[in-house]
Amino acid sequence: MITREIQLTTQVVGTPTLDHFTVTTTEVEGEVVVRTDQIGLAATYLELMRADCTIPVPAWQPGQRVGVAAIGTVVRSDSPELAVGDLVQSMTGWSEYSAGPATQYTKLDPIADPGYYLGQGPTAYYGMADVAGVGEGDVVFVSGAAGGVGSLAGQIAKCLGAARVIGSAGSPAKVDYLVNELGYDAAFDYRDGSVADRLRELAPEGISVFFDVVGGEQYQAALQTAGPGARFALCGSLSSQLGGAAERFPKPDHAAAQARGVELLPFSCYHTPDQIAAWREHFRTWLGEGRFVYPQTVIKGGIEDVPQAFLSLLQGSYRGNVSVRLS
Repeated sequence: MITREIQLTTQVVGTPTLDHFTVTTTEVEGEVVVRTDQIGLAATYLELMRADCTIPVPAWQPGQRVGVAAIGTVVRSDSPELAVGDLVQSMTGWSEYSAGPATQYTKLDPIADPGYYLGQGPTAYYGMADVAGVGEGDVVFVSGAAGGVGSLAGQIAKCLGAARVIGSAGSPAKVDYLVNELGYDAAFDYRDGSVADRLRELAPEGISVFFDVVGGEQYQAALQTAGPGARFALCGSLSSQLGGAAERFPKPDHAAAQARGVELLPFSCYHTPDQIAAWREHFRTWLGEGRFVYPQTVIKGGIEDVPQAFLSLLQGSYRGNVSVRLS
């Protein structure tokens, strides 16, 4: 099977551009051949494109296909486990077709919108439920709340019984989206004045949980307004994603956190099958009960449009989970 795929031209230093990607024609063959229907995008992919990648998995090399999560349809199969027409999920990346052993693909239940399977729910659920242990009465602050992880994390906190959920975003439109569409109790534009002052105003008794995907000023502000025993689930540092490795993942101030009785809980976004299953079980329940909104942006285009969609995601152009539906 001849396919087009996106390969890394050269590893990223500084700001990524379209020059870092190449559309290449190649051949794929294997026990199962799958047509890619929809490709998931996430800001964390940028780290895997760097020579000084700090994520504990191999960085992508020049000439290697990039991307991770994809949804597709089986078009040829020599396996009794998968039949032509089956909907499957894989980690085969940015390619029109992929091929490999049947074990490389997970058969999915057909649903109205397969984009549901491409969201960053496992990260949000694991961080909020297992790492931070959100429960009844918590006052939760989520940074980067309009993004793929944050837009789910705040809703998860509400479903787990949080008394109040506050989010930050980068524009008035996104603030309105958080409150009026995703059910956040309050939200603010982090560009509009002091983050610490806004948190003191919205959570006068202090926050008990901070779910952080941004770092920088928002982490410092959360630390200043945290109540005794607060739990900080540290997922990322988007505010410094274009610097060197030390700048992109600055070490949190453990001394300041200890002085305020704050528990720092950094965690990885690599998840086990059990963690993924836990998310999907709760997601189906909450969605069916009408307690949850799945926030997503779907871009329609060809495989050649995926790199630009990824760069636009990094620039904050979209809301919620982002994917490209190939046409």
